[in-house]
Amino acid sequence: MEKLSVTIITLNEEKNIRYALESVKWVDEIIVVDSGSSDKTVDICKEYTDKVFYNSWPGHIAQKNFAIAKSTHQWILSIDADERVTPELAGEIKEVLKDPKADAYAVPRHVFYLGRWIDHSGWYPDYKVRLFKKDKGRWGGINPHDEVIVNDSTEYLDGDLIHCSYKDISHHVNTINNFTSIGAEEYLKLGKRASLWDMVSRPIGTFLKKYLLKQGFRDGLPGFIIAVSSAYYVFLKYAKLWELNSIQGRGVVTPPLQE
Repeated sequence: MEKLSVTIITLNEEKNIRYALESVKWVDEIIVVDSGSSDKTVDICKEYTDKVFYNSWPGHIAQKNFAIAKSTHQWILSIDADERVTPELAGEIKEVLKDPKADAYAVPRHVFYLGRWIDHSGWYPDYKVRLFKKDKGRWGGINPHDEVIVNDSTEYLDGDLIHCSYKDISHHVNTINNFTSIGAEEYLKLGKRASLWDMVSRPIGTFLKKYLLKQGFRDGLPGFIIAVSSAYYVFLKYAKLWELNSIQGRGVVTPPLQE
């Protein structure tokens, strides 16, 4: 069987990381790159591997590529700290690595949110390339929404990758606020601009896509919450981009002090 390296990036993930590491302790090598955790994340990781590295946060994409560079094997399985490889997926990966037919494999990601598995809403099967040859793929995309870019053939696996993304709605909202700030800044670097039309039409389109086209209504009230929060995500990203466009165009104006 081909040797396999798992790569994980972390920051204050003590509540999740043990589950992730337990799910991949069968692999040949575990690479963890931490960006300065203040909790027990690093200590927990050192129970499973001696290859725990520190790297000051450069962004999602650069950090994940840094982790790949630290690996010593040709095949990479990249997971997040809040993800877990199911036994079914682990067995499938082992079989694939006996005689790989492709350079990369996409896996279905299954999210547990608000007390239930989300089976629709565009959240499942939500295939992501996570298993790939080191010389054929690397992380790309636009921060914070990274993706593995593969040069050659990709096939699909059946076993689920579990994603415990948000512990509650407050956590979800905080993540939206953080990610939309990153996304707006990345769009600004690309020279994108935002208009009133973007802030009105795009969120509406996102809601209709998630709730109707992707059948979010079949996920019950959590499906409705996902559709609304997804629309809010889009609105906030373009609103923040508009704000950045305005600041860039006018310069920062500070009100005069009152005497």
